[in-house]
Amino acid sequence: MPSSEEMIQELWDREKIRQCLHRYARGVDRFDRELILSAFHPDCIDEHGKFVGNAKEFVDWALDMHSHAQQSHQHCLLNHSCELEGDTAHCETYFMFTAMNRRGKPLTIGGGRYIDRLEKRDGEWRIAARVTLRDWSNLDHIPNIDDLSSMTSTAHLLSAAEKQFMNEGRGPSRDRNDPSYDRPLLVDSARREKYLAFFGSNNP
Repeated sequence: MPSSEEMIQELWDREKIRQCLHRYARGVDRFDRELILSAFHPDCIDEHGKFVGNAKEFVDWALDMHSHAQQSHQHCLLNHSCELEGDTAHCETYFMFTAMNRRGKPLTIGGGRYIDRLEKRDGEWRIAARVTLRDWSNLDHIPNIDDLSSMTSTAHLLSAAEKQFMNEGRGPSRDRNDPSYDRPLLVDSARREKYLAFFGSNNP
């Protein structure tokens, strides 16, 4: 049985992990660049739909995309599971995204999961790898569930190349093939290389 000190340390670690994820969500909604970056280790790679890149590249991409596509939005964090293994944590966090759009449908609502590997370095928990999965969206039609691009809030803005790239990535699965079961979670380096080949490092 763990000691009182070990149990307190585990509770503290779990709380700091939750705070890290909340910093991310608040930072994106407030367009706070430094707050978003504080949730990631600098070498983190995030596979986020049509984007695959490091933390600084993600911030540039996300803020540009949200500013052009939406007038306002919220990233709401819901169910959260976390498996601690020393200074590594494997987390799955459900999210619901709502946005007031600049064109098309006035309101977008969708949901998915952040699949994260977090690491505690120098006493600080941050995201070291992330795969973002989309599970549902308030569409006007029944989608092809195998078309990963159909679930994104900016589906109507995607080019053919972007849709192709998204559909070559990993999607959700209703079994143990889902990325949430990966130990450890890794972002395929080939996806990063293909992203750069498709869009270049300065793609918004």
